[in-house]
Amino acid sequence: MMTARVLLIEDNVELASGIAYNLRLEGFDVRAVETGADGLAEIRGWSPHVVILDLMLPDLDGYQLLDTIRKEGNRVPVLVLTARAEEADKVRGFRLDADQYVTKPFGLLELIERVRSLARRGLALEHEHTVAIRFGDVEVEPETRLVRRSGVPVSLTPKAYDLLMALVRREGAVASRTELLKEVWGHRGFVMTRTVDSHVAELRRKLEADPAEPRHILTVWKVGYRLQN
Repeated sequence: MMTARVLLIEDNVELASGIAYNLRLEGFDVRAVETGADGLAEIRGWSPHVVILDLMLPDLDGYQLLDTIRKEGNRVPVLVLTARAEEADKVRGFRLDADQYVTKPFGLLELIERVRSLARRGLALEHEHTVAIRFGDVEVEPETRLVRRSGVPVSLTPKAYDLLMALVRREGAVASRTELLKEVWGHRGFVMTRTVDSHVAELRRKLEADPAEPRHILTVWKVGYRLQN
């Protein structure tokens, strides 16, 4: 199995050294940088599977870095690691599509497990199909994240697209709501199962001919959802 690449962007050298050391003990390939500019260069050139991002960097603000890579279409899972514990800071991070948010001080074992969970998703993203995916009159191009229905581009929110791809990867197998929450949203305590349902409703509204009687994005009663060609 491929070793997951983890990029740590943290200006506290002592803290970064400790985190990197323990992640390497767990088998991760880790690079650590101290500035946002160096982090951005590594994301673009090294293509990590997970980014651990401190918000309070000496040059480029962590929010700015996150906004930049998302606007470039980079979906690498990002774990924000910061001393900023205010709810407003967390909401801002999630609005910029951070995957997880951990405040300092933190438990090392919990951090490692969060990184491990995100690494599985990062590896899956790297190995997604490079050819177009089709079901019904829908076509998806994973490399560009372009979705069309009957040849017409469809605009999906980032999480709705990630949810669609999580169903695609199962090739017809059922995905429980809990599995989808972990895979698409990460371990966020305030994210509820109804979040999955609302995003499924968005997918059906935009991709199904009759959202009330879906043919492709199916509910498996009391379990979750599956995608049928």
